[in-house]
Amino acid sequence: MENKTLFTVTIFSENTAGLLSQVTSVFTRRQLNIETLSVSPSALEGIHKFTVTTFSTEEEIEKVVKQIDKKVDILKAYFNTDDELVHQEIALYKLATSEFLRIPSVEELIRKYNAQILDITETYVVIQKTGHYAETQSLFKELSGLIGVLQFIRSGRVAITKSKTERLSDMLQKLDKKQK
Repeated sequence: MENKTLFTVTIFSENTAGLLSQVTSVFTRRQLNIETLSVSPSALEGIHKFTVTTFSTEEEIEKVVKQIDKKVDILKAYFNTDDELVHQEIALYKLATSEFLRIPSVEELIRKYNAQILDITETYVVIQKTGHYAETQSLFKELSGLIGVLQFIRSGRVAITKSKTERLSDMLQKLDKKQK
């Protein structure tokens, strides 16, 4: 079996209804599981940015990106490895207040993980941790082992490239120069 790497696929498009379904179907047809998915407006007005992570081979991910590029409403799609990106996830942990207060060094735990307490009520505490998957998962495991976690959610990856400008900006500038 080939070694699979976690790739981040970045897709730029206009905000079109049904586009998410078209994008996910490309992954499904290739039997690639989407690990995380995040969609938001980009820095370019009127253009949305999809950030999708999946484990794949480089050969397979190149094919996926080419297929996505062929979709009518897609402006451009790219793929990157982790070392080419700055990326984060956000995780929320809901804990029973009575159990949370029993942790002997609760303040140290929060500091150790550079987490934040978002909400405290008589019945629950909500903690927020921003970081990479391994960091948010590590806090989850520690809290689960200490007191149990009532609810847990992790966002999809948000990522930007380490290059100076958005890759789509470079492509749009080249197209503009060709037209002039």
